[in-house]
Amino acid sequence: MRFRSYTLPLVAVAFLGSCGKEAVVVQTPGSITLVQGNLQSIQGGQELPNPIIVRLLDTDGKPIAKTAVGFSVVNGGGAVTPGSALTDENGEAKTKWLLGASETNQTLQARAPGLDPLNINAIALLPTDLIIAQGNNQSAKPSAGLPNPIVIRVVGPNNTPMKGIAVAFQVIAGGGLISPQSGLTNALGEVTARWSLGAAAGGQTLAVSSGNLQPITLTAIAVP
Repeated sequence: MRFRSYTLPLVAVAFLGSCGKEAVVVQTPGSITLVQGNLQSIQGGQELPNPIIVRLLDTDGKPIAKTAVGFSVVNGGGAVTPGSALTDENGEAKTKWLLGASETNQTLQARAPGLDPLNINAIALLPTDLIIAQGNNQSAKPSAGLPNPIVIRVVGPNNTPMKGIAVAFQVIAGGGLISPQSGLTNALGEVTARWSLGAAAGGQTLAVSSGNLQPITLTAIAVP
């Protein structure tokens, strides 16, 4: 009796970790670094032009994804949006920073678990001067309006125009009228008003003020 021989196929089975599951790699935060946004400047009360971006790395220098980074203002009175963000695949998280309106030097902190906070700084440009752009030393008949409007400019460091700053006008000699009595500066840092002189002939005076800035005066002459 003749027997036939057969070759059985070999089957290889690979197991991934225990119970057939992939091993989970746990990354330990090693550093948080600044990618973008330090030492920007803009007028106080406005949002910085570029977002703040930080990067979270593990102890091997590799990016850590899906980890919350907190952002908080610690000096200057501004605000951030959002106050917390998850890192992306590059380990990066970002926020927008609205500066406070009254302090020059401002600071934001970025925080991640187990690490010292990262300080990020910004400079708020604040109003420094009131300038007469147009309208001083004009003349008109008594009770008449001056031919040209009064234009006042508010500037900050390096003559930077200050937008949205309140400016007040007051006639302090001559009995005339000013309209409007107050206004907010435009994108050029300017506010405009019309001055109608009082009924008496002679010199007349207008005072202009804005917050803590040094007030200024303008003069006009009512000519019979």
